[in-house]
Amino acid sequence: MPSGIDAIAMACPDGKCNFRPIHFKRRSLGEYDVHVEMKYCGVCHSDVHFARNDLGNATYPMVPGHELAGICVAVGKKVTKFAVGDQVGVGCFVDSCLSCKQCDAGEEQYCEKGMTLTYGGEDKHGRATHGPGFEKLGTFGGYSSQMVIHERFAIKIPKSYPLEMAGPLMCAAITMYDPMKHFGAKAGTRIAIAGLGGLGMMGIKLAKALGCEVTVISRSSAKKDYALKTLGADRYIALDDAAALAAATKSLDLILDTVSADHDVMSYIPLLDVSGQHVCLGLCTKPHSVPQLPLIFNRVGVHGSVIGGIKNTQEVVDLCAAKGIYPEIKVVPVKELNSVFEKLSASNDAGIRYVLDIGKTLTEEAFGVCAEMDPPDFDKSKPSPSTAELVASLQLPLMNIGFFTLGCCLGMLIMRANA
Repeated sequence: MPSGIDAIAMACPDGKCNFRPIHFKRRSLGEYDVHVEMKYCGVCHSDVHFARNDLGNATYPMVPGHELAGICVAVGKKVTKFAVGDQVGVGCFVDSCLSCKQCDAGEEQYCEKGMTLTYGGEDKHGRATHGPGFEKLGTFGGYSSQMVIHERFAIKIPKSYPLEMAGPLMCAAITMYDPMKHFGAKAGTRIAIAGLGGLGMMGIKLAKALGCEVTVISRSSAKKDYALKTLGADRYIALDDAAALAAATKSLDLILDTVSADHDVMSYIPLLDVSGQHVCLGLCTKPHSVPQLPLIFNRVGVHGSVIGGIKNTQEVVDLCAAKGIYPEIKVVPVKELNSVFEKLSASNDAGIRYVLDIGKTLTEEAFGVCAEMDPPDFDKSKPSPSTAELVASLQLPLMNIGFFTLGCCLGMLIMRANA
């Protein structure tokens, strides 16, 4: 009977997210499997949402992480895509049915029978099981020392690309690139990135690489120099600057909204030109309220998008390697994981991606080093609203009322004309 592959993971037992190392087993190598010795794993804001059970249906123990980067140390006998020594990445899912229309089109994230998430997922298609003794648990993600994955769902990282920077490409880069490609972003497209965390930072760099005219939208002017001078954006709009908002009316073709905190999308809609598109990417738990009339009279669309398929993920990784596009990262030991969760729960004002140093710090020594970690204090991490935020919160409802009133007036004019 296969014995499995011994591994260590950082796991949390419940929604309090007090992570501790555990021992577990990955499955033994199958004929199409790739065994990856983990070196790094990015910490995504959605990891916080899932681990805290903000979205419901979380399963514990949970081992998050869908920004995996490591080295191939063994391959199954029928593997053709990878060889020992290759740099390997794994993203947000590890399996799908491979027989539906979406999978055939390379859009496995929209699999009609459901993709299997890299962590907390169900092994419904037979290619994502655990090792002996752990088969009944949900999938374990990249906060772990070893990974076994079917080659169909692994990404080849060019040898020239720094491995510590590769993990965020599996989530942040593809999350931004996929809607850019779908909505036809190209040279000259007027694109805005709303929110300047880990996603937004990658979005700016990718949009510039595609030749787009890039605007950053943020709550205040606090990140203006960072966006313009460090990341290379062309324009910056602060939501607390009423004059700047008015001047930017109908100046955009596409808005990629990365904000994961509850917010009002109607603050962005007036900035879209006729036929403009607003794409929601952040995992907001509160429903958006979107009046219909402003959409109708400008043929504006509000959409959602989730990560991307394997084909586009490989495409964006190759693009980043070719163009020298790198995320802004901070490599941290696993003993800082609880602290990172607390910081991300508040916001990611630094605009960086935290990356766990799995290879050097998730070892047997971690059991002692992590024993005294304080749990994340999510109450402390909730910031009080700034004056600028309070002003912005008052502006948004007024803007919506203005749209509603305009729509009603136009509606009455149309009815009179048809009378």
